[in-house]
Amino acid sequence: MNKKNVLILCTGNSCRSIMAEALINVKLVDCVHAKSSGVKASGTVNSIAKALLEKKGLWRDEYYSKTIDTVIDDEFDLVVTVCDNAKETCPIFSKAVKKIHVGFEDPSGKESIEYEKTLNLIEQELLPAIEKELC
Repeated sequence: MNKKNVLILCTGNSCRSIMAEALINVKLVDCVHAKSSGVKASGTVNSIAKALLEKKGLWRDEYYSKTIDTVIDDEFDLVVTVCDNAKETCPIFSKAVKKIHVGFEDPSGKESIEYEKTLNLIEQELLPAIEKELC
C-alpha cells in the first residue's frame, strides 16, 4: 500500500505541529507519512515539547521548525491545520488538496503537564481524523 502524505500546519511549527508529526509517523506508520511546517515558523523546536517527545520515544532528529515555503511544492493528500491562525492564513497549494482543521490550544509558556495534555489530545482527536481520511 502506498503511504499517503499529510502536512500538519501551525503558526510557529515549534510545538503542536511537531508533536503531531511525531505521533503520526509512529502511530500511523503503515499508511501515512507526516511533515509539519509553520506559516510563520519560529525556527526552533520548543524545548519542553522536544523533551516530551524524546521521553515518549517519538523524537527523530529529522524534525525541525520549517516555514511553509520549504514544503509548499511537495505533494500532500491532506493538509491539517492545528491552530486557528494557521487555518485563517493557510496558503494555496499548487495542487488541489483537501484541508481539515483540528485545533489545539498552544501549551507554550505553560507547565510541562500542559504539553503532555496537548500530546494526548492530539493522539485522541487528530490521529483518528487522519486515519479516517487517509487509511
